[in-house]
Amino acid sequence: MNPSDGVCPSPIDWARFVEIVGGHERFLLTTHVRPDCDAIGSTMALARVLDRLGKSVTIVTAFDMPRTFRFLDPDGRFRRIGRDVSCDRLAAIEVLMVLDTSAWAQLGEMGDLVRTTRAMKVVLDHHVTSDDLGATLFKDTRAEATGRLVFEAASQLKVPITPEIARPLFAALATDTGWFRFASTTPQTYRLAAVLTEAGAVPHQMYKDLYENDSPGRLRLVGRALARVKTESDGRLIHTYLALNDFAEAGAVPSDSEDIINLTLAAGGTEVAVILVEQPAGGFKVSFRSRSAVDCSEVASQFGGGGHRAAAGAFVPGELDAAQARVLDAVRAAMR
Repeated sequence: MNPSDGVCPSPIDWARFVEIVGGHERFLLTTHVRPDCDAIGSTMALARVLDRLGKSVTIVTAFDMPRTFRFLDPDGRFRRIGRDVSCDRLAAIEVLMVLDTSAWAQLGEMGDLVRTTRAMKVVLDHHVTSDDLGATLFKDTRAEATGRLVFEAASQLKVPITPEIARPLFAALATDTGWFRFASTTPQTYRLAAVLTEAGAVPHQMYKDLYENDSPGRLRLVGRALARVKTESDGRLIHTYLALNDFAEAGAVPSDSEDIINLTLAAGGTEVAVILVEQPAGGFKVSFRSRSAVDCSEVASQFGGGGHRAAAGAFVPGELDAAQARVLDAVRAAMR
């Protein structure tokens, strides 16, 4: 399958990207903490693209692979910094590539390595929010997923899309568009999905792996979050939260809270949705979703976070009542 079939390229300087890849042999790939499927899928796909070019590729992150996404890494290539590999052992890398984020706050324990490495740094991302990581940026905020950018990179590198590359790319594309239901979905999205399917992705199996493989603990956790739902402004704002004890009592793990916020959007008339999820070290991970003129990335930026107009996240320290009050006040102001 020709990677460029039916897909319009982004305005990225791909010639420079090809030059970087061609001029180096040892690559380290990483992505953001609390990963979504775009982070995992795009990283795995790029690793396999570089494999095809005969490069030495290591994937190191600051998180354990969420159970839901393990099918995308059947060989266990994702390794955790400080546990599976030390910074000293990564001294020989030539290029450090950060995928699906350009924010310091999302790098977790990998942030120290990104700051101190002597390797060339590259960012491949589609988010609006951006910090200066001291890296060469390959960013297209119009792209619906970082997976698209990896696909385009493969095209520019003249690497065929094999089934092993197509599967994680399809997962990245499908999930970051809400399985093709978000406003970021375009005719080009469907064209790319078709190319990936023809190359070996199996959508119905991937949907089953992602959405029909929940643990009983995940289901109980969802129930707790939905039972706490509150609405304001004639139903235009909906919000909920999860406390640490909810995970223990439900028999759930941290990654089981992923995407729960999207379930709240099923309520008719909802324009903005918010969920606060308490973190083991304290404070709350906050997720924002918008189906209106409210820009989630702008709201999240008030708390040091970021993302997209329709979906963004941040971390807010403090106890529940204070954190929730700060977040909801900011959302209410944005809705006025």
